[in-house]
Amino acid sequence: MKTIGVLTSGGDAPGMNAAIRAVVRSAIYYGYKVLGINRGYRGILEEDIEEMGLSSVGDIIQRGGTILKSSRCEEFKTEEGRVKAVEVLEKYGIDYLIVIGGDGSFRGAEKLSELGFPAIGIPGTIDNDLAYTDYTIGFDTAQNTVIDAISKIRDTSSSHERINIIEVMGRNCGDLALFTGLAGGAESIIIPERVMDVEEVAQRLETTQKRGKKHSIIVLAEGVEKIESAGFLKDKLTELGNFDVRVTVLGHVQRGGSPTAFDRVLASRLGFKAVELLIDGKSSRVVGIKNNEIIDLPIKEALQEKKEIDKNIYEMAKILSM
Repeated sequence: MKTIGVLTSGGDAPGMNAAIRAVVRSAIYYGYKVLGINRGYRGILEEDIEEMGLSSVGDIIQRGGTILKSSRCEEFKTEEGRVKAVEVLEKYGIDYLIVIGGDGSFRGAEKLSELGFPAIGIPGTIDNDLAYTDYTIGFDTAQNTVIDAISKIRDTSSSHERINIIEVMGRNCGDLALFTGLAGGAESIIIPERVMDVEEVAQRLETTQKRGKKHSIIVLAEGVEKIESAGFLKDKLTELGNFDVRVTVLGHVQRGGSPTAFDRVLASRLGFKAVELLIDGKSSRVVGIKNNEIIDLPIKEALQEKKEIDKNIYEMAKILSM
């Protein structure tokens, strides 16, 4: 009987549990044994490994976070650490590894593949920063969390005639800010890929105020080079005009919550596909979704693709926020 190991790594994302469930149940259906590795790559090195059965993944599809936990591991980034990881995996009789996470997690899977250990990657990150796939697990849920916050903040912003800056996650990718800013009717959306000068933001605020609108929402993505933080932007705006500005940094609330139906279905499809690839003798690959079709391609090729913001959506958002 062949054995599949599964782990979650990097930042947690809603829907990871649904992916774990799909991997475990698909593998068992096809006659494979499954071992769950707790706390990502660190769990391999610490041998925090346990067998998973059908009941192990019962009643988890609706839960946020990851039952396998997640962490970062500096030791695994070294050649010695990765060689040790392969030795541990072989010690436990694991023949294949499925890694659920973002680009850093995929790079770890790629390194294991280079050492001859078969691995498959499933994209799980709220940042949606992997270019080869239209969506990553967790992105849709995070969008809905942010939109809910924007709607609530707009209520109080309107009541007090204030400007509210809402800082969202995304690292160096502006997808979360762009799509939630558009859906939330933000007056300004600031993302790493299309940096908006503070002066331009102030000018847009003045324009809206002159036509009688006294409150505004600014959605700011983290990782914008010229703007250090939402607090920095607030200080600069108050220097440039008579603006009453408040700041909300949503932080890790964006990673939590029960996954949406979209994320549950996506995670299930990707988890099932990952097991199918291993059964077909394929490895060192990642799965994703393009035009609603499940795809797979080599890890190296996927990581080389450069993420680009949708320029048309960005320009449309600017026009609609006038």
